[in-house]
Amino acid sequence: MDPLPLSRRRFLQISAATFGAAASSPTLSATAPAAGPDKTVATYCEMCFWRCGGLGVVREGKLHAFVGNPLDPASNGRLCPRGTGAPGSHVEPDRVRTPLIRVGARGKEEFKSVTWDEALDHVAARLQKIKAEQGPESVAFFKHGIGAKFIEHALKSWGVVNSAAPSYAQCRGPRDVGFVLTYGTGLGSPEPLDIANTKTLVLIGSHLGENMHNTQVQEFAEFLGRGGKLIVADPRLSVAASKAAHWLPVKAGTDIALINAWMNVIVTEGLYDQAFVKEYGHGFEEFARFIRTQTPDWAAAETGIPAATIRATARAMAATRPATLIHPGRRSNWYGDDSQRARAVALLNALMGNWGRKGGFFLQHTVKLAPYPLPPYPKSAKGKADNPGGKYPFADEELSTGIREATLTGQPYPIKAWVVYSTNLVFTLPDPRKTLAAIDKLDFLVVIDTIGSEIAGYADVVLPEAMFLERYDDINSVWGRRGWVALRQPVVPAPSPEQKPGWWIGKQLANKLGVPQAIPFSDIEEYLAARVEKAGLSYAQLKRDGVIVGPVKPNYVEEGGKIEFDTPSGKVEFFSEQIKKAGFDPVPRYVRPAPAPAGMVRLITGRSPVHTFGRTQGNPILHDMQPTNEVWIATPLAAKLGVADGQKVRLRNQDGITSLPVAARLTERLRPDCVYMVYGFGHTSRMSRLSFEMGASASHLNSSYRTDPLTGSTSIHTNFVAILKEPAAPPPKPAAAQAVPAGASTPTVTEA
Repeated sequence: MDPLPLSRRRFLQISAATFGAAASSPTLSATAPAAGPDKTVATYCEMCFWRCGGLGVVREGKLHAFVGNPLDPASNGRLCPRGTGAPGSHVEPDRVRTPLIRVGARGKEEFKSVTWDEALDHVAARLQKIKAEQGPESVAFFKHGIGAKFIEHALKSWGVVNSAAPSYAQCRGPRDVGFVLTYGTGLGSPEPLDIANTKTLVLIGSHLGENMHNTQVQEFAEFLGRGGKLIVADPRLSVAASKAAHWLPVKAGTDIALINAWMNVIVTEGLYDQAFVKEYGHGFEEFARFIRTQTPDWAAAETGIPAATIRATARAMAATRPATLIHPGRRSNWYGDDSQRARAVALLNALMGNWGRKGGFFLQHTVKLAPYPLPPYPKSAKGKADNPGGKYPFADEELSTGIREATLTGQPYPIKAWVVYSTNLVFTLPDPRKTLAAIDKLDFLVVIDTIGSEIAGYADVVLPEAMFLERYDDINSVWGRRGWVALRQPVVPAPSPEQKPGWWIGKQLANKLGVPQAIPFSDIEEYLAARVEKAGLSYAQLKRDGVIVGPVKPNYVEEGGKIEFDTPSGKVEFFSEQIKKAGFDPVPRYVRPAPAPAGMVRLITGRSPVHTFGRTQGNPILHDMQPTNEVWIATPLAAKLGVADGQKVRLRNQDGITSLPVAARLTERLRPDCVYMVYGFGHTSRMSRLSFEMGASASHLNSSYRTDPLTGSTSIHTNFVAILKEPAAPPPKPAAAQAVPAGASTPTVTEA
């Protein structure tokens, strides 16, 4: 996975009819003027899973801005930097502009531009051949985002059963399963966290403010403004931790030890909500017997946090219960024991008695829409391939790495084709070497996306989608304090008429695959209006306002709300019999993490507040705000290595994989036994000139991972790196001598 050396012949001029214009700094005037007066169009964002309601502002027929919709409960009229910068994705210079078919070897990024009919005929013929030889189960679908719905529906109607979102096992799955095993319900997105009313907030490696969960960040700012007490456990002094009353620089991998010690103090000193535990708790006596062994003195030696600090912060949590909230996080796949770590977080919250209580977890509601009448999917005799034999007994969604493993091994049956929607699997799945080896075994690979990427560079066919400000998608039905539905509708046309919405791609694909009944409506608005009107709502109102909010209902027990738990016992499971029966610890048990190899430190990662994973580094607006990343190195470690602030270094992991050069950021805000880096950078695909070789890739270095035995999720913080000083760069050539702007290489595309 080390990037290939840049060669002169790769700097070929790309056809403006196929990819975006060559300008390195495009403006929002890149689209042709549309007919009609200035207007504001309500829609919802897709820059992250929060899907805030926004207003697209059009002036003189051009996209002028994207701002928050004051009627929308997710945005409250304010967008995060990513949402505000979304128009940059509309004018991104290297968007895929026409369907492409590969003409060179996989990974060489050599394509020809074709028509939609040519591309879809080719896709259908290849998939039908695989179905005839191996069965439809041998085609797998990978997805990210609501736009995948109709494409997935077309494929499932044709017979596909293996359909996975990497966001499950690579992000949110362990957290949700940990809460399901404790409370009988997951947390969903957005989570029902009453930060607006909490008095003490505990963040365990959750970087609110850097990780832009819009509503929560707004409430977090208000929480700090009114003097709420913040406790942060994190190896790094994040922006959030800098606001804390207590920052606990916990050793990476020892979170369960810290949480268990907190619970030890709260249980042994009788500080928990005894009325809540008595009424709603199951197995508390067995839980308490185990937790009494998890003392602060024992945990201090594991975590590096003094026992007195552990006791003081535990008492501070208990002092404000039930208005004490231990944030469950989201990107929760850290060390390979993450379902149990999430369960420990759930149990600590249960001791606060904060479920359905003000300042804890509020009770959620939704606005129900009517389903559209669609035929059922065909049944499969083979079943799914991602988790054979139920190896991971509590996985409740498909495992993307399980599909990859089936592709590599042919077991339980061969996977011969992937259809990939809006997810760069080379970055999202652990150990990119395995992903590329699996791709080598495929007969066919289709990528559907708005942009080029590493995975697109290996595709046989690339299909260009319109981005979210240019298309309709399905209605977003949201659980929240009141619940609401939101409409996505186009604000402006796509720059190229060949960039199509996902629903259209799904419908055409269904027709080509011989299942036209899968998507029987002729236009997406026919479908949307039917769902809304049959639910007794006004589609005209939804188009005008972008959102319809449900009635006020109780959010707390104090308001008359009812709480119940869909667990085997019908209560909060402090001691889990179902986990014990499956052969695992019924109460979360700490296991000491592996030590760093000699001369190495642990690599931990986080998110940028201005970028969406690894997808927006080519967005010119967001690129201008953060074109690259840095590696944080603790000052004592840097002094030992002789690394200066701003000096370029490379990171080499325990498997000998070396990163691209990245600037060192020396800091006192980090434990010296780890380094920290924002992920999403270090792209090696030449399909995006702005992001090419900018910074270092944490995904590239994630070659060693542990698999959570409960859910099959995979770790991202189990790699260690050595820091290698980069030789000083030669002085730059005069501008006139540069044949091509730095980072401006492009793939080869020929006209059909």
